[in-house]
Amino acid sequence: MLRFSFKETATEEERAHVLTVMRRTASVESVSFSTVGQNLGDPDGFTHAYCVGIADLPALRRYMHDPVHLAGDPQIMPHLSRIAIGPDLSDDMTPTLARDILGLHEEKVALHPQWAAELTPLLT
Repeated sequence: MLRFSFKETATEEERAHVLTVMRRTASVESVSFSTVGQNLGDPDGFTHAYCVGIADLPALRRYMHDPVHLAGDPQIMPHLSRIAIGPDLSDDMTPTLARDILGLHEEKVALHPQWAAELTPLLT
């Protein structure tokens, strides 16, 4: 789950493009289901949300390193003012799951430091 808000300076065309790129990323092979659109009822003021269902850790690793995903992020991040990134929930009750997911994130940060540098200022 990703909740986000656009920069005030983002035009309607730029916003539409970002949502299109997000939907393309959400359609990669490793994603089981997805939705991209308005965020409903969030008290933190995030206007939009991106949610993908991913079956397991190997699928999550494929998703995080998918060329479509890697190509999309530089088109998305310049137009966002802030984001909050999950994971927010899982039906997998493995006690180490959150730590395992964090490990995958840290792996991506190590492999793609420029991506991490662009992402970090957006995190709330």
